[in-house]
Amino acid sequence: MTKRSPQIQFWRVLVFLWLWLIGLALPLTLAAQTTQTTGRSLAVINQAQGAYQDPNRPGDVLRVSSPRVLLDGSQLIDPLGQILDCGGREFGDYTGFSIALFEPAGDTGELGALVALTPTVPSGTPQGIPPNVLNVNPYSITNAAIAGRRGLYNFLLDVGRGQVELGRSYILVVNPPPTGGLAQRRVRLTITQRQGDLLTYTATALDGRPIGVDGRFSLESTVVVTDAAQVPLSLIALQINATVCESQEVQIVKTGDRAAAEPGDVVTYRLTFRNPAATTLIDPIITDTLPTGFQYVPDSVRVQVGGAAVPVVVTTNGSQVTFTLQGQVPPNGQGIVAYAVRITPDGVRGSGRNSAAIAATRLDNRFTVRDGPSIFTIRVRPGIAADCATLLGRVFVDKNFDGEQQPGEPGIGNAVLFMDDGNRIVTDANGLYSVINVLPGPRTIALDLTSVAGYTLAPNLQILERNSPSRLVRLSPGSTARANFGITPAVQGGGTR
Repeated sequence: MTKRSPQIQFWRVLVFLWLWLIGLALPLTLAAQTTQTTGRSLAVINQAQGAYQDPNRPGDVLRVSSPRVLLDGSQLIDPLGQILDCGGREFGDYTGFSIALFEPAGDTGELGALVALTPTVPSGTPQGIPPNVLNVNPYSITNAAIAGRRGLYNFLLDVGRGQVELGRSYILVVNPPPTGGLAQRRVRLTITQRQGDLLTYTATALDGRPIGVDGRFSLESTVVVTDAAQVPLSLIALQINATVCESQEVQIVKTGDRAAAEPGDVVTYRLTFRNPAATTLIDPIITDTLPTGFQYVPDSVRVQVGGAAVPVVVTTNGSQVTFTLQGQVPPNGQGIVAYAVRITPDGVRGSGRNSAAIAATRLDNRFTVRDGPSIFTIRVRPGIAADCATLLGRVFVDKNFDGEQQPGEPGIGNAVLFMDDGNRIVTDANGLYSVINVLPGPRTIALDLTSVAGYTLAPNLQILERNSPSRLVRLSPGSTARANFGITPAVQGGGTR
């Protein structure tokens, strides 16, 4: 056995003394930090190791101490969060704000029961983490500042009760004051993976609004479970601020200058839009979808914002008219877009119902805000352009057999004609007749030759199909058609003169 020198023995004693001191000091530091953080004991495992070089033995000899469980108990995980406005800034007053953690009721985003959180009063004195030192659910936000930040909240999840097991989901609900015009927020938190002290979860917006000012609707993060003060199972620790925006960030209302119109009329529409948000809206775009038979009148649009004229670019695509405003709408500002449309006969067959929508960009967070459709309906009366058609014509003496009446060819009064629907028509003294409100489609009208005694049908040398006492007329809705009948005096005993 080789005898070690006093110098080697001295360094061995010094190394083990150093490891022994580390084994005493390190656990005490962790325990103090744990107690201060959560008020609950955590399982802290200490293991020290060291290496030294023995000149009489080649290579390093690694000495590892046995692991010792210094503290044991269940863990509480605290998500720290902050309620911010839509631009990512603190509110001036947090009175009336509250936040709660719910169990989900299925996969539809409906709320179940409130999550039963473990109270943090083991010895009669609250030992939770500020601001929610009692770990109550729901929690009312206060104006108290912690490290210069206001609007903070936190909840502690109990590991011992399985509240951070794989697949667990919660719905975080932010309730603003009922009189502030702000919208409720809902975010689903789902634990997707856990490996030792590492916990991975996703945060997904359930209310159709981005989670934070970065515009994302879903985020994933991996956190460390054992250090409760640093576990960011919350919005603010992930930089996913619980931003609360106005319940309605832009508004549009459409009106017209009349409730009813007829083909040929010109109608004026007014689109009134307002900005109820606490920030300026830029690049407003209004899209208006016109009903059948309504046509935009070029160069008729006028735009004002706050009483001042604003330039606008108009584009049309079929029945859709788009107004791109070259201006901004300040907070609580209001604007008006007025323009004209002309109603065509096709408007009789349309609904008269059109809709307008607006989209703009918030200046504070660059989110797109929308409203609409706003509906306005005009009842289109037929007027002179009804669905029914008009049939007119004449009965006359056709001397040259061309089927048309020329000067010197007199009309025959009291001649009788019959429609295919049984209507009986009598010509006036000039041989003229007209029938209104005729149903469209193929219609037949016939001359009763017995009503023109002494006359017979004149031969038509131009159009052979008119050599018949009946006519087939095709009528379109709202159209007018003509059917003439030429006759000639009959020769005594039959034939024509």
